[in-house]
Amino acid sequence: MSLKLKYAGILMRHGINFWGPFLGAGIKVVDADKDFTRITVELRETWFNRNIVGVHFGGSLYAMCDPFFMGILIHHLGKDFVIWDKGAQIRFKRPGKGTVRAVFEISKDEIERIRQDALSHGKIEPVFKTTVCDTEGKVVAEVEKLVYVKLKAK
Repeated sequence: MSLKLKYAGILMRHGINFWGPFLGAGIKVVDADKDFTRITVELRETWFNRNIVGVHFGGSLYAMCDPFFMGILIHHLGKDFVIWDKGAQIRFKRPGKGTVRAVFEISKDEIERIRQDALSHGKIEPVFKTTVCDTEGKVVAEVEKLVYVKLKAK
């Protein structure tokens, strides 16, 4: 495993919190499990990320969901695969106020299934889903991510 991939989990857990777009928007990784299959992200409401009607800006809600499913797969599948976000859809359910949270999780079994399917078929495009919820557990947005996974040519 390359040094870059070896430390991808640490970078995703801690370093991404200092990445300009996340820092400016108030997005923060607040938890990631040791095997890097589950990541929890929060977005706190500030004047930087409120829209004209005083609720979370939709772009910030999407940004908090952007890289994590792809990052989990990159970490686990390694350098033998090409992994890209291919598409996304966000459905806003209610105005986001205060702190909102999303959890991104891909089980080890699902990761292995993706690996085997990509090995068998050359490429696959799994879809992952998560919700963005407020502190009361009410759904603010539903997010679907389409990820492209392809075995690299040798």
